[in-house]
Amino acid sequence: MMPVSQATSLRRVPVQRRSAERLSRILDACAELLDEGGYDQLSTRAVAQRAGVPIGSVYRFFGNKRAMADALAERNLERFSERVAERLGALPDGGWREALDAVLDEYLAMKRTAPGFSLVDFGNQIPIGSCQGEPNHLVADRLTELLAGYLSRHPDDTLRRTVLIAVETADTLVHLAFRAEPGGDERIIAEMRELLRVYLARVLDGG
Repeated sequence: MMPVSQATSLRRVPVQRRSAERLSRILDACAELLDEGGYDQLSTRAVAQRAGVPIGSVYRFFGNKRAMADALAERNLERFSERVAERLGALPDGGWREALDAVLDEYLAMKRTAPGFSLVDFGNQIPIGSCQGEPNHLVADRLTELLAGYLSRHPDDTLRRTVLIAVETADTLVHLAFRAEPGGDERIIAEMRELLRVYLARVLDGG
């Protein structure tokens, strides 16, 4: 379920559990319809029908379909952050290479399995208008905090800049891999991992 503290695209923040569950169904329906017909075919009415809620319930939370897509992107970031935090918590020794693999593995898993993710991800793929809050900056900020905690390192400007560059690089190469193959070209993914390891070693080895 989407943490309401992060639901910046909402007209109204759900307070009761029933309302929060309805919001979750709306976003699930939005994700499914994005996979089936793409953004151009998405509509608030179709989402309401798929979610099994009155159209007024959709408009209670969202003014239009773009706001729904933004909220789905925000939920994706929350779920990604939770999955990465769980993976990092299970790693034994605090090595940054293992942390890098955990981050990339979770991103690739969502790319392959999360409904709607291939069209929305964290906001970068939404095709209309400018994305709110520079999605890759939001991802990088969240990963910087998670990695700093895992590595017992202060999240200084150098680390933030390094993570942002890594996120931008990974974003470009992952999308290249998925254009080459529907499930992601493993050769491109392997090259991306190696490129990021070499780059991050400059800052994180002995840092």
